[in-house]
Amino acid sequence: MDFSAYEENNSVNKIFKSAVPQICKDEPCLFGIDEAGRGPVLGPMVYGISYCPISMKETLEKKAFADSKTLKEEVREDLFSQIQECNDFMGFEVDILSPNYISTTMLRRTKYSLNQISMDSAIGLLRLAIADGVQVKEVYVDTVGDAQKYQDKLKGLFPDLEITVTPKADSKFAIVSAASICAKVVRDKVVKSWQFPESIDVSQDQLGSGYPSDPTTKRFLADNVDPVFGFPRIVRFSWSTASKILDEKAVPVQWDDDEEIDESAKGTASITSFFAPKGANPRKKKHQFFNDRHISQVTSF
Repeated sequence: MDFSAYEENNSVNKIFKSAVPQICKDEPCLFGIDEAGRGPVLGPMVYGISYCPISMKETLEKKAFADSKTLKEEVREDLFSQIQECNDFMGFEVDILSPNYISTTMLRRTKYSLNQISMDSAIGLLRLAIADGVQVKEVYVDTVGDAQKYQDKLKGLFPDLEITVTPKADSKFAIVSAASICAKVVRDKVVKSWQFPESIDVSQDQLGSGYPSDPTTKRFLADNVDPVFGFPRIVRFSWSTASKILDEKAVPVQWDDDEEIDESAKGTASITSFFAPKGANPRKKKHQFFNDRHISQVTSF
């Protein structure tokens, strides 16, 4: 599968998917959901799904699918090739969630957790498969957060499906193991072929594992932080490891909301009010929310 479309613009999310086998449209299917790259401070998180007819369950279980984290890279690559070769009865989708998207979503004004981002991706992939004609019947999900709450949420959205959410689902159900392999292989390919728009020359070895505890990864972060513009696009700047380095090495920024209110000045007219048109209603002033986003009121298009 060609991932060059993501390499050309790795600041946004991208979904890649296989063709849906006709048998998956005609027969009820198993559906597995898992992710790769949840913990690293570098690179995207990738959600993967795989599906096949329930009638092919025994054939699926004869494959050497397992939790992708327990398999060597060359074994994962081989199994991913097998999944693509089984296109007469298996299909898959992957959702590449860019580091930029993860960070900006988690740090927006209304806080959004990584669990919520993960659930949104899983739900989106399930809806996409159904829209593509996959006859989904049984869904198996490797949980994030509380398994029962997650399962209840999915059942509320998809009441006609049989849904199982459990920890370690990738080691319990072959269809989830297949999804795990799809997600992991795609993430590894994307990180290895990462294009740095910042024009920095970095080898794969200099990135390390991408995990915050890796000394090589920490060194990459410390050596590649700009005092004004921050980190390269591959970095999830919402991670505490990255935030600490920004605090130490970047230029401090004073936000308007951080300014302390002078109690003695309460009730005193703002100096800008003297430049306002006579008779202007101060209550009609746009909230900072709209100013920050350059949103203006229009009466015609």
